[in-house]
Amino acid sequence: MGMAHTVARSAIKAMIEQGARAEPEEACGLLLGTPERIEAAIPTRNVHPTPRTHFEIDPVALIAAHKAERSGAQRIAGYWHSHPTGSTEPSATDRMNASGDGKVWAIVGAGMVTFWRDTPQGFVLLSTRIDAG
Repeated sequence: MGMAHTVARSAIKAMIEQGARAEPEEACGLLLGTPERIEAAIPTRNVHPTPRTHFEIDPVALIAAHKAERSGAQRIAGYWHSHPTGSTEPSATDRMNASGDGKVWAIVGAGMVTFWRDTPQGFVLLSTRIDAG
């Protein structure tokens, strides 16, 4: 079943720019907004020991975002990372690390971004509408 959602143009632009800047390593970060609408993509440090092929969002940034969320700031809608190889499909590693929590994953590759829902059955590709913002 296809699910639709909306993404702010500025969030897409930010992910593509950060992804390009991090090469040959993977960039990563948080998606803020709601499951239906991504308002912002913020970069975090990739703290994984092998950042060329893996990503791990800086736990300090993750904790700070959860704290901010509890005090009424924007919600964490999901996560994003880049594939320096250019693929925008979830990798075997991505599939292994997925938790099935319903969050959105954005994957950046070759100047494009795809959005996926992390469902208990696996990743589901989302149909994305880009709007101003």
